[in-house]
Amino acid sequence: MAQWIGYSVSITSTYNTYQGEIVSATNSHITLTKAFCDGVPASTPSITILASEITDLKLINKVETAPAKNVCSTVLITKPTVKRAGRTQSGSETKVQNGHSSTPVVNKTKPVEIPQSSQQSHLADSLPEAGSYKNSNATPTNLSKKDKNKQKQYSRGWRDEACFGSPLDSSLTKDFDFEKNLALFDKQAVFEEINSHRPDLVKHGDQRKPTKFRHDENIIASLPTTLRQIIVPTDVYEYVTDDGLVIPTISRALRKRLWVTAEQVGLTWERRIELMGRAATEMAVQLLGGAHRLNPQNTHQWPTVAFLVGPTKQGAVGINAARHLASQGVKTIVYSIPNETEINQKELYLYKLTQNRSYIGLSQVPQNVDLVIVSLCEDGENVKLFSNVSTWISGVKAPILALDPPAVGTPGLNAKFSLVPVLPLAHSPNNGKIYLCNLGFPAEIFSRVNIKYKSPFGPKFVIPLHPNES
Repeated sequence: MAQWIGYSVSITSTYNTYQGEIVSATNSHITLTKAFCDGVPASTPSITILASEITDLKLINKVETAPAKNVCSTVLITKPTVKRAGRTQSGSETKVQNGHSSTPVVNKTKPVEIPQSSQQSHLADSLPEAGSYKNSNATPTNLSKKDKNKQKQYSRGWRDEACFGSPLDSSLTKDFDFEKNLALFDKQAVFEEINSHRPDLVKHGDQRKPTKFRHDENIIASLPTTLRQIIVPTDVYEYVTDDGLVIPTISRALRKRLWVTAEQVGLTWERRIELMGRAATEMAVQLLGGAHRLNPQNTHQWPTVAFLVGPTKQGAVGINAARHLASQGVKTIVYSIPNETEINQKELYLYKLTQNRSYIGLSQVPQNVDLVIVSLCEDGENVKLFSNVSTWISGVKAPILALDPPAVGTPGLNAKFSLVPVLPLAHSPNNGKIYLCNLGFPAEIFSRVNIKYKSPFGPKFVIPLHPNES
């Protein structure tokens, strides 16, 4: 074993790979000096390796004796090269000694002699690829996080230099100004120059190309579609629905004949009141906010509706609507002008069973309500004026919904919405936006009064009407 002393050796043990110069060798152990453990200089002057832990041992060469100032250590550097067709090795080995390279002597490994002085501390940062004897690309397992980062950066720069000729880190740092360079390009001038060299025949063909339209543009300009499903003997004014259906108005005389015919076939005023009240309830629920407002979990924002009803059939419709809204959980307040009409008394009796409030004095009705529903007057030549109602309305900020109001409007107030049954009259702008409700009249009733009728309601029970301006 003594003949190995002075040789550089690479030893693979059970746990690590060592490289260094043999200073002591016995049958039980080997001691190395100037040693590297997994490519990193050892922290102790010498390392002792037990013979039982050695799995592979390769002698490199014998180190020549030199003065103390030139004492050097040997380490293997594997420099990666660009892969080419027909080549299988992943790198080339170079022997570097005191800053000079020489032709490799051993195929697999070759030592590098570096002075032991100040360069030894720099060796740990400059040799990231130095690894085990058998696998030079293996990453050491006992490196610190800082050393691993340096090794990755060095290895990446080395590969970039081998592939591209220079590291990628030396690329241009100044950003390219796209807007500035784009401004230098005059597209219009370029297109004009191109067109100037084109034949006149091609230019003429381009001029005849049709204009391109967007997906939201109409190709053919046209008026909204209007369909006439309802024809009346005397057409005074016309409304139109959202779907373009024309709804003609009827006169007072024709409307009276329509009610009389409905009474004859069994659609009495009591039935019409119930249907009209149901339609008013449906419209009021939407005006109050629908499902967002009438929610059992929203009790702190529960709406309040005030009803102003008069001693007329329309007044009975208002009381009926108040009862329907109360059954929906809405807080209702009814101001009723005293009258002896039997139908009104019946409706008022049913409403009181809901345990909601009713007054005969308008001063008792609060003004901070969410909606006001008015059914005071019926259409006729002489419409009665309620002066106390107009005074009370002036202090209310809530919207007003009128139920089957006179065509000229309710005196003393301007409604924002009006709900009318079956077919409308020619209403004044004082009645606001007109809504039409369905009372379920059979087609035979319209035929008896010379009205050609087809239902415009479709899937809805209440539809909005707009003035026909076409």
